[in-house]
Amino acid sequence: MKEGQKGIYYITGESKAAVASSPFLEGLRSRGYEVLYLVDPIDEYMVQQMKEYDGKKLISCTKEGLDLDDTEDEKKAKEEEKARFEPLCKLMKDFLGDKVEKVVVSHRIDESPCVLVTSEHGWTANMERIMKAQALRDNSMTSYMVSKKTMEINPKNQIICELRNKAEVDQSDKTVKDLVWLMYETSLLTSGFSLEDSSQFAGRIHRMIKLGLSIENVEGEAADDLPPLVETAAETNAKMEEVD
Repeated sequence: MKEGQKGIYYITGESKAAVASSPFLEGLRSRGYEVLYLVDPIDEYMVQQMKEYDGKKLISCTKEGLDLDDTEDEKKAKEEEKARFEPLCKLMKDFLGDKVEKVVVSHRIDESPCVLVTSEHGWTANMERIMKAQALRDNSMTSYMVSKKTMEINPKNQIICELRNKAEVDQSDKTVKDLVWLMYETSLLTSGFSLEDSSQFAGRIHRMIKLGLSIENVEGEAADDLPPLVETAAETNAKMEEVD
């Protein structure tokens, strides 16, 4: 361990290759911290019981509340970034609804635009995968234990910065909404979760490809060929006011 490292950081996953490329390691690597790769299914059960080793607490890289021992200057800079990106976080939460518990600014990632983390006492993405593979699993227990996901965004990433600028111009922009959903769905994959609706994800990808290739819709083709997005509470209230 690096001198001064407070805990033993670990990450669980299906294979060494899968965890080695995880965005959760970016911030820890940049600080020179060592991370344990736990890739056996039994490891998930072990870390639930073994909370520390040799006086050092075991800390999951994929759960919320990761403390990277920031300096006072780093803490001050993070507070400023948090305030600057607060409107975008709120907008993303409105778009995603109950898919995520909250959207917050993160500093555990250095390059990736966003990740999805789970609560400290809930299942990791890898544990969800293991439980879904059980032939005799209890579906009621599965739904009870599945963690609420928190979306963490990287304020230094160019995608996030440009998305913030675009949202400031027009929060109702359909492209902004599509991009937020694309980021959510891609972060599901990079964070170790499985897609809930792969066809909808593919539809958004194809829409972005069309935009990139400047392909216009054929005459008579629907302008928006994607499944309708879940309306936000604000949009629903606005429609109700129009009826009144």
